Amino acid sequence: MSAHLRLDLPEGMTQPLGCDAVAVPARFGPRLMDRLPRVGCVYEDGPRWWWIVPADSDVAMEWPAPVAYSAGAVVRDAGCRRPVLINRPEGDVPYTPPIPLYLALCGETGTTPGWSRACL
Repeated sequence: MSAHLRLDLPEGMTQPLGCDAVAVPARFGPRLMDRLPRVGCVYEDGPRWWWIVPADSDVAMEWPAPVAYSAGAVVRDAGCRRPVLINRPEGDVPYTPPIPLYLALCGETGTTPGWSRACL
């Protein structure tokens, strides 16, 4: 049986733009932390790091494989290990800006950003 759970934000964090998450293979996590101008709440469950982004950060963006986008910051098929918070930003806003995260992930995966592809 698969478990589903929602990532809980730390006490005192606000969600003025709603809350989604981007699941990234853990091997990319440390490099992404170094490349981003701002890192919001990040959770880790072993094989994945979960980055909190504003709701609807998937609109008009094709997140590169093997990244998984999660509306509502719901962790599907959560195993026996609940994701733990590994980064909490200063202040009360939990978000990593989605466009810098997207571009960094495209760089890590060797994917051309969707808006840079030639129109046919």
